[in-house]
Amino acid sequence: MIVGAGLLLALSSLARAADDFRLNSAGLAAVSAFQADVPAVAPPAEVRPPSARPSAKKWTVMVYMNGKNNVEPYAVRDMNRLESVGSSDQVNVVVELGRMGGQGDAAGDGNWTGARRYLAAKDGDLGKINSPVLLEIPKLDMGDWRQAADFVRWAKAEYPAERYLLIIWDHGWGWIDPKKGAKAGWGVKSISHDFESGNYIRTEELADVFRAAGKVDVYASMACFMQMAEVAWEIKDYADVIVGSEEVIQLPAFNFEDFLSALEGSPDAGAEQAGSFLVDTFRELYSRPDIAGGLAQAKYGVQLSAIRSRELPALASKLDQWTGLVMAANDRKAVAAAKAGVLRMEVGDETTDPAKRISFYGDLYNFVQLVGENASGPGAAGIRLKGAEIMDFMAGSLVLRDAFVGKDRTGKDYSNAHGLSIQIPGEPGTLIEYENAYSGLSFARASSWGGFLGYLDSVKAAD
Repeated sequence: MIVGAGLLLALSSLARAADDFRLNSAGLAAVSAFQADVPAVAPPAEVRPPSARPSAKKWTVMVYMNGKNNVEPYAVRDMNRLESVGSSDQVNVVVELGRMGGQGDAAGDGNWTGARRYLAAKDGDLGKINSPVLLEIPKLDMGDWRQAADFVRWAKAEYPAERYLLIIWDHGWGWIDPKKGAKAGWGVKSISHDFESGNYIRTEELADVFRAAGKVDVYASMACFMQMAEVAWEIKDYADVIVGSEEVIQLPAFNFEDFLSALEGSPDAGAEQAGSFLVDTFRELYSRPDIAGGLAQAKYGVQLSAIRSRELPALASKLDQWTGLVMAANDRKAVAAAKAGVLRMEVGDETTDPAKRISFYGDLYNFVQLVGENASGPGAAGIRLKGAEIMDFMAGSLVLRDAFVGKDRTGKDYSNAHGLSIQIPGEPGTLIEYENAYSGLSFARASSWGGFLGYLDSVKAAD
């Protein structure tokens, strides 16, 4: 299926696509500007009695689409894209779409605010949402994990299925929470930024969503930076397959049209096949000449991967052994070279991080690879042997699918993005103020990486 030209941004707008889905400095200022007195969570939605509910389909795809921020127009656009395929006799496509005033409202759909829940119906009108409104919530906080949990519970009750896929759509910041003035107690927050409330869903609260609403077969973040070991660990027990990007999510975002068409064409697909559909259709979209050419002009590439969550404990165990070997060898030149050379993600820009060395998210596989390639002296053989084991494990077991197109603005090829990023301290510098609560993450408590970060911080470029 080929996406119509009306769905794709002009090449001139692709040059600024990274800012569209990254909470940039203007967006951070907007958070403070849109504080409002909204309920912590909307009242629980009523559901039909079991006797009145439709029979279970093969899949229910749930999209928690938080447009209550500066990407609202793209949320409306993507709802229309979902409608271009719509639900089928085997697949439900259920959406909670949130909007707020003053964010460049889509003219074709009016200026309503709050949130609406839809069962996406097939519709060829890309300028107007025509699916019937199933539930309207005038005021709510989409940055509250309980709101996301309520949506998932409601969708499962109203539209039961053999398998479930949840997409959270919005800005993302990996494991960190952008600091907001002197306000205390924000903790570690990552995704679903509600500019009206100033709230986010914390990394640790992602697990709360599933504890309250139950497991899903596939979880996907349509948000920047979320395919991190630290984030995946929080939800490893609640989704068989986790899909996300190590990098900035560029526009046009996921390839919703081809993904839904693939799933509806193979409704018996399991979690791994559905996750593969998301990644493979993403690669196809960004490989099209018109899109790839725009990425080249913007000096940004793209990446998306699907991982098997059951393999994460084995990864942590292997990393514990490897970090022990690296610190024991204390080959600081090898570690410094790996820190300098690893593919880092676009947290800053050409002004704040010209050489892309301050950025603190790096590809895990690439970092392990570079440490091994540069290691010498006592301990080098052990580091390379354990590193090769980790790389083989990631490529063969952990990462189900990995898609990448293009290069970053420093010329590094995105083939160096192998499906999972991790916190890797860069050179000193401030790209964004955030709450330093790494030690509270479940991944930090369950692995040695949190302690290893102290060692990495001590290794300087001159070593």
